[in-house]
Amino acid sequence: MQRIYMDANATTPLLPEVFEAMRPFYLEHYGNASSIHQQGQQARSAVDRAREHVAGLLHCRPAEVVFTSGGTESDNLALFGVLAKGDHLITTAIEHHAVLHAAQSLEARGIEVTILPVTPAGIVEPTELLAALRPNTRLVSVMYANNETGVIQPIDALAGIAHAGGALFHTDAVQAAGKLPLDVSPHGFLKDVDLLTLSGHKIHAPKGVGALYVRRSVQLSPMFHGGSHERQRRAGTENVPGIVGLGKAAEVATAWLKNDGPASLACLRDRLEQGILSLIEETGVNGAGVSRVGNTTNIYFDHVEAEALLIALDLKGLSVSGGSACQSGASEPSHVLIAMGLSAARSRASIRFSLSKLTTQAEIDQALQLVPAAVAHLRELSPAYNKKTLAVTV
Repeated sequence: MQRIYMDANATTPLLPEVFEAMRPFYLEHYGNASSIHQQGQQARSAVDRAREHVAGLLHCRPAEVVFTSGGTESDNLALFGVLAKGDHLITTAIEHHAVLHAAQSLEARGIEVTILPVTPAGIVEPTELLAALRPNTRLVSVMYANNETGVIQPIDALAGIAHAGGALFHTDAVQAAGKLPLDVSPHGFLKDVDLLTLSGHKIHAPKGVGALYVRRSVQLSPMFHGGSHERQRRAGTENVPGIVGLGKAAEVATAWLKNDGPASLACLRDRLEQGILSLIEETGVNGAGVSRVGNTTNIYFDHVEAEALLIALDLKGLSVSGGSACQSGASEPSHVLIAMGLSAARSRASIRFSLSKLTTQAEIDQALQLVPAAVAHLRELSPAYNKKTLAVTV
């Protein structure tokens, strides 16, 4: 059975060219990037090149890129690195738990926290942020593209409001990187973003590596204490192979963005989405009607439990998700969908399809055969659906 992978928001496969770039730094160029001998300087040069490629993706200075172990660490470093007791943090109800749980921990340490609501479409209204600002607001953290729905936030407007109020602005761009242009330069549309999170394994780099963009004017307190790595912002021996992989993936993503890759991917997503909605009754898109990242669709299937549908599709060779991979197996409905006003039942009936640049039209067509058949079978087993159908027939 040939498997079809449509869970790219959970993780992406390593690109062959990324693996080839990494391989020598496992087997041949294994030096510590802090060592002054030849092997160490080979590693240092590789880290520096990778930093330049990540900076190229973001349109920032290489010195503003801090390498980390991934998106969770980058989010935590952004929050813990700038906030102190008595400060005020504003974030939203739809953030990844790397931000929400960090906010809970900060609140226990004396930081005031405000959680902004979202509209039924999943958008943070700029007026809500404006009303929440206080004199002691130090940081506003709003994700760029939501990991469950793909909904894109008006980051430029929100960051501008934060700056006007004297606050710093952080965005978790884990699901936006490699799918949307990112320009934090002084003349870019993200010019008011001070901190930005990236994760390697969401852009076809390996797991265990990420980055945090830190505008050079921002004073960042390290979470780890040890050596003077990353300009004293993140202690610890550099993960050279992982960093090289992230740099290569950033280079590939930069070229893909320039070559109209996102538009092509969005066409595949739209084909899948429209096909499902036309073939299956009582379905709908969570986050419809607003801008969404081009690889993601989150669809509810009334009278079906998402967990059962996931299993049924997996047995047929189609890998999809019920939401954030970090919450896989959780009994509670998605906090993102609940924040958007969905009922618990509809939240539990929602499936996320997330494509990658490796997804093909043939895979979309195959999915459009598998999904309707699986939904129809599960609805046949649903007493509520059969009762409704019987009532309509009578």
